[in-house]
Amino acid sequence: MNSEEEFYDAETGLESDDSCEVSFKDACVYASKQTANGKVPSENGVWERRTTLPAPMFSRNDFSVWGFLKKCIGMELSKITMPIVFNEPLSFLQRITEYMEHTYLIHKACTLSDSIERMQFVAAFAVSAVASQWDRTGKPFNPLLGETFELTREDEGYRMISEQVSHHPPISAFYAESLNQDFSFHGSIYPKLKFWGKSVEAEPKGTMTLELSKHREAYTWTNPMCCVHNVILGKLWIEQYGTVEIVNHSTGDKCVLNFKPCGMFGKELHRVEGHIQDKSKKKHWVMYGKWTECMYSIEPKVYEANKKAEKKSGGDSKKHKQDQGTGGEDADEMPDVQETVTMIPGSKLLWRVAPRPPQSTEMYNFTNFAMTLNELEPGMTGVLAPTDCRLRPDIRAMENGDIDSASREKERLEEKQRAARRERAKDEEDWSTRWFQQGNNPYTGTADWIYKSGYFDRRYSELPDIY
Repeated sequence: MNSEEEFYDAETGLESDDSCEVSFKDACVYASKQTANGKVPSENGVWERRTTLPAPMFSRNDFSVWGFLKKCIGMELSKITMPIVFNEPLSFLQRITEYMEHTYLIHKACTLSDSIERMQFVAAFAVSAVASQWDRTGKPFNPLLGETFELTREDEGYRMISEQVSHHPPISAFYAESLNQDFSFHGSIYPKLKFWGKSVEAEPKGTMTLELSKHREAYTWTNPMCCVHNVILGKLWIEQYGTVEIVNHSTGDKCVLNFKPCGMFGKELHRVEGHIQDKSKKKHWVMYGKWTECMYSIEPKVYEANKKAEKKSGGDSKKHKQDQGTGGEDADEMPDVQETVTMIPGSKLLWRVAPRPPQSTEMYNFTNFAMTLNELEPGMTGVLAPTDCRLRPDIRAMENGDIDSASREKERLEEKQRAARRERAKDEEDWSTRWFQQGNNPYTGTADWIYKSGYFDRRYSELPDIY
């Protein structure tokens, strides 16, 4: 495959209108009434957020996944033009924004005076950030170079901007800040996807940084690995695994979380377990739960005593798991999820996932939060940067259920990006990012992308024409 055939190459540089004097409030109340296309009527001048998509997801039953993927074994999928049948109607930039669904955990951490107590809620936030991935087996659209997404949630007290800053490798940078300057959350992500025959593995390279202004603290971590099983045959299912180490660079406190792999008999499916220690390595809290459900904290002595009691009364639990089998050679069977997390007496509940809407399975398994991300509220089009994901025609067509138009638009955008890249190469021009710049993370020293500020001034001249 030559470079001209690679997925989503660069773009042009036409100017857009300057709309800096216009503003909108992307913060309303969740809907109680809804029209057939997923829109919510205005009541008393307030536009309520939608709770469904305009159209249900399409069937993938008529598409031969194996016919496409058999050519891709061992390859990095970000460099391959993927059929639209694999997608969900969101850009990866919008998917990143789902990290903010449980922002209340950051607000809670800001109110606490003890750094060890704050770490509990920062760690719960880090776990909650991946919770929306459960059952989300559709692939988000790869962002175009220069594509952006903004979200302002006055009800949750933050605003966020993200930009696709590189195409090869694909890198997405984001910056979120509290509306009252309590915190900032930022980072850059370089997702590496590989196909291994029956599964797709995603390695989310990149550092997450959370700064709590009041406490003059900075926390950093990287997200766990993600694997989608049975992309060829059987029911698709997702597991997260790997060690996530959250470091408080101001105090030396650390939280080490183990996202456990499913294991041979599925006993550890979704489980997360870890501990919080201070700079002298003294353990203060044990954390446990599931990234799909909830997280608890408990004193280490109580936790260990409970573990010992469990082992004594364990009996036939392992044998029961063995009797279920591990599936045949053709599919990686997902173990039954038989119970929720059992709370150990004396534990403190830090976070519990919100239930998904009843129609979620017909809507790409979206959460309530995800349902709202691509919605164009009245007045938005005159305010958004012309590079915003909501204005992207292939995603919009797919959301509206027009798969043929979505596929045509996707092909058109791909060719437009290739043509723009060729033009820049001919003129020996380098691509220049608008809202982020390359640098080093001030706390880890690793390569990162730093927000340059200015996006919300709404001076959008000289932005590229990418759609």
